[in-house]
Amino acid sequence: MPRQTPLYHLHQSLGARCIDFGGWDMPVQYSGLAGEHKSVRTAAGMFDISHMGQLWVGGAKARDFLNYALTNEVSNLEVGDAQYTLMCRDNGGVVDDLYLYRIAAEAYLLIVNASRIEADLHWLEFQRSSRNESRTVKIEDQSSTTGAIAVQGPKVSSFINQLFDGEGLIRAPHPVALSKNQIDVFFYKGREVFVATSGYTGEDGYEIIAPNDILVPLWTRLLEIGQPHGLIPAGLGARDSLRTEMGYPLYGHELNEDTTPLEAGLGFFVKFDKENFCGKSIIQKQKEDGVEWVSRAFKMNQAGPPPREGCEMLVNEKELIREDVWSWGPDGLKRQVDEALIGTVTSGTHSPMLECGIGLARVRAHRAEIGTVVDIDIRGKRHSATLCAKPLYKRQ
Repeated sequence: MPRQTPLYHLHQSLGARCIDFGGWDMPVQYSGLAGEHKSVRTAAGMFDISHMGQLWVGGAKARDFLNYALTNEVSNLEVGDAQYTLMCRDNGGVVDDLYLYRIAAEAYLLIVNASRIEADLHWLEFQRSSRNESRTVKIEDQSSTTGAIAVQGPKVSSFINQLFDGEGLIRAPHPVALSKNQIDVFFYKGREVFVATSGYTGEDGYEIIAPNDILVPLWTRLLEIGQPHGLIPAGLGARDSLRTEMGYPLYGHELNEDTTPLEAGLGFFVKFDKENFCGKSIIQKQKEDGVEWVSRAFKMNQAGPPPREGCEMLVNEKELIREDVWSWGPDGLKRQVDEALIGTVTSGTHSPMLECGIGLARVRAHRAEIGTVVDIDIRGKRHSATLCAKPLYKRQ
């Protein structure tokens, strides 16, 4: 049976359609995916993200430990700062992508993917044991006692301050005073909650991390103060189409233990000037030699069914004759399949803002130039698409 977040029964009362997502019974939509998506882009939407994992790493050696375990530069974080980063194996493959928050001098919060909580814990504990730091690094999983709500969109700053009492404990008098990638502690009816300026939609917004027992009143109060500004509940369907418009990766699609950060197009979050980090030698060599595969965004060129994960990406049919991907055999002219197949769709959907099919794909590097016209096999038929720079959507 799928697990349920503390907000599950509230979702049901709001008419949400729920699905099994990574072992969790999560709302995929309420009023409709397209409307929820557009609300986040133009006003505000709120998501239950309580399925995400919350891991704490603390102790005298916590900073140095995380600087080795993660690819980004942890030592640059001040208390109250946050960063996107990746956890890699020795072979450079991605264990998980995550958000890291420095809460205190020797305390860090890691928000990790729901499907990777156990894998992340195991890998961190293995690294701690390997470095003989069991006494100086503490690791704690608070995923079962803590949840989170994401409230995203251009109008969120109009009402978010009303949710909390008093000033933040770290740096800000109120949430709107926080800059991008920061976190602070605020009070909701006397209870401490974390408020971070991060998200997965490409819009300004906040992620509120709180004890399970106050998530329902937090959600209810947010709707009360946000509805006059256009706030509506949004499901995982809209969250997925929003992140795809931005070109953001999803673990299990663009990222896995056989894909390196460079292949996923996330080299910016790998700091090679660090003395060392897990997987550095392999990823460094890949940077020097080049990668065989890259992640690319694309847009469909005509109306039609949206692309889906697993669809084949092919050399555009009009280019086949011009290129040496055909050969003469006993039965006449035949396509060299290995050359014509240049990639695989890793994420695909319809974009409510661009009004066309969009997606992300794993593409052979020598075929991945931005602007290249390709074909995507959808249900046995070829449909034209163009490889594009990320993000696919930009607010005008």
